[in-house]
Amino acid sequence: MFHCHINKKTDVLKYFLGETWEDDHHNDYDYDLFDDPEMILQRKLSLNDLWVSQKPYSTLALAQRSSSLDDFLWKVMEKSFQSSSGQLDLFVRFLHGLCLESNQTLLGGLLGQTENSPENLQSVIDNLKWKNNNEISPERSINIFHCLMEMNDLSVHQEIQEFLKSENRSDKLSEIHCSALAYMLQMSELVLDELDLQKYNTSYQGRLRLIPAVKNCRKARLTNCRLSATHCKVVASALKSNPSHLTELDMSYNDLQDSGANLLCAGLESPNCRLETLRLADCRLSETHCEVVVSALKSKSSHLKELDMSYNDLQDSGVKLLCAVLESPNCRLETLSLSGCLITEEGCTSLAAALNSNPSHLRELDLSYNHPGDSGMKLLLAGQKDSYWRLDTLRYGENV
Repeated sequence: MFHCHINKKTDVLKYFLGETWEDDHHNDYDYDLFDDPEMILQRKLSLNDLWVSQKPYSTLALAQRSSSLDDFLWKVMEKSFQSSSGQLDLFVRFLHGLCLESNQTLLGGLLGQTENSPENLQSVIDNLKWKNNNEISPERSINIFHCLMEMNDLSVHQEIQEFLKSENRSDKLSEIHCSALAYMLQMSELVLDELDLQKYNTSYQGRLRLIPAVKNCRKARLTNCRLSATHCKVVASALKSNPSHLTELDMSYNDLQDSGANLLCAGLESPNCRLETLRLADCRLSETHCEVVVSALKSKSSHLKELDMSYNDLQDSGVKLLCAVLESPNCRLETLSLSGCLITEEGCTSLAAALNSNPSHLRELDLSYNHPGDSGMKLLLAGQKDSYWRLDTLRYGENV
């Protein structure tokens, strides 16, 4: 493929890369966002401390300048992103490694006349550092970092090592920094105690790139970071991994939707899952999602002790589904939070009936900011006094 690029065998390139090979170069570099060359330059400089800031080029020349080498390599990179299996990732790394003169020398004259100018190589490196694609999995974006390593650019790796050694974690991290950090945390022999995305000074795209590190941490706080099904798939993979280290997971304040909820619950059903605490507050869940969650909680392999589904539109129908979990002999729940879930007297009656038939392990129940009605609360309060129940704490009303 590299040989075809150098020797301008466009038919082969078009066959591999598709018709997009003939598209305008700038569209692939997100320049379609700007029409003004000055704006293009400012975009690049704001995302990274690029080498062009020290070079004597005009802004117009920089905006219009295109390197066929970096254009070719990024198109191959984007081609690899289209594969969900990552089957082209190693191939992409290999191609970036071929940019180095030392590697080309090993191949003798097989490649032909190559473009080895420092300017071309630096352009490839700069593209890898600042290019961002929100549609790819954060796991796949780590391959961009690997390509930098193949080109012997160790700057990002060294910067992240310094970041990990430093007690001051307030430094701004770029997207490529976050990919590198996620890889290093994921591969570390030491299991991270907690991964809290909000504690990192980066963009929301950068926080999403950190998600693969959940595979090597005990507690993960992924709150309010615009999670999609792609990111839920990464979390589910962490829950299924052997061994799985995750015991506490907070994904509150994300719009998980059906696809994300289904992927997450597939991870919960895994026999390798060791999760004990799950928080899904304000994730726009409904009765439909309750069915999926209930299916996971009823499995014999479930270790879940704390579940927070507050501020979701569960209503009485969703609560009835959760009652099936409380009645299950496999249920290990000790804390259940259903604050602000539009629960009425009917739902509270179902909860009281479930706890009466099987006290399970439930010790704490939060029903604040609902509409339980007098009869529903009387049943729950009466049950709480029953020595047969294990319920120690019952929260209700609005002044909690």
